Amino acid sequence: MDEYIYETGTVPTGFLKLENGKSLHETCLSYELCGRKDGPVILVCHALTGSHLSVGTEENRGWWRGLIGPSAHIDTSKYLVVTFNVLGGCDGSTGPASLNPETGEAYRTSFPDVTVRDIVHAQYKALKVLGISSLEAVIGGSLGGMQALEWGLLYPALMRKVFLLAGTPYFSDYGIAFNMIGKTAITSDPHWQNGHYERAEEISGLKVARMAGMVTYRSPELFEKRFHRSKADNGLFQVESYLAYQGEKLAKRFDPNSYLYLMEAMNSHDIGRGRGGWREAVLEFQPELISLAYRGDLIYPPSVISEFAGLVPNSSFYEVDTLFGHDGFLTEFEKWGNFIRQHLES
Repeated sequence: MDEYIYETGTVPTGFLKLENGKSLHETCLSYELCGRKDGPVILVCHALTGSHLSVGTEENRGWWRGLIGPSAHIDTSKYLVVTFNVLGGCDGSTGPASLNPETGEAYRTSFPDVTVRDIVHAQYKALKVLGISSLEAVIGGSLGGMQALEWGLLYPALMRKVFLLAGTPYFSDYGIAFNMIGKTAITSDPHWQNGHYERAEEISGLKVARMAGMVTYRSPELFEKRFHRSKADNGLFQVESYLAYQGEKLAKRFDPNSYLYLMEAMNSHDIGRGRGGWREAVLEFQPELISLAYRGDLIYPPSVISEFAGLVPNSSFYEVDTLFGHDGFLTEFEKWGNFIRQHLES
């Protein structure tokens, strides 16, 4: 019987030259490996506030558990799934909260700007350290989808398939606008102190940024269906209590500077940058592309994803009917997980 493994750790990725010409001399990425030890490898890329724990354990369930697992749509009894915490993240990978080896102090706002391409290059180095030389597929949603697209363009010979979920070839002005609200909320908070805050949970601006984001992640219909203008015990509307809870929860686990840096990475996302525009770049896309869009997604409109998919030479497109909008890629796996399974099995 093939050995089933579950492993987490940190892999050194060494020197990294960034797209802007700056360098990080010592880097590392946190990772999770889960599944059949010698099975075909699937790389999972996480979204803005995700982590490398996509599967997790029974006691600490990962953010994509249900989509990934034994006999799940991504079946870990068949595949080996690897997930990295992104460069610039705050779950063990090199980021703003990491110590700068040249100063012995945390980088904070001296951390260099990173792009989605930088994130992918770091993951490529991490795969080599782990001894992984080929991929059956790369899959990701939102910021993870941006990474998946860049994987298909930067290292096309490494994988057979790319699954793009709730992602577009470039980040929209609408998305940049909401990121600006989040950025302003964080950097205007007096506790932020130009990134030299003492306790992240004191920064109410991060909570506000999360609340603004949550409004774009779900559809208006879902808010109406869930809350009905009802009141909570504290006198607030239920929707107010829900957003406050989401803000508090994120502030307890996420670094505000990482949030800022990863939003900037999202803002810079454009597969056409330096490639003659995104319509030219798609012609260079070699792996099979499977795109999933979610009805009501305000940031990554299904119409844009459909147009993009229609230009990729070897491509399939599905639109998922959901009230969850953008967050559809994190839930209701029964509606769309079979698309993933079918294309993996083909």
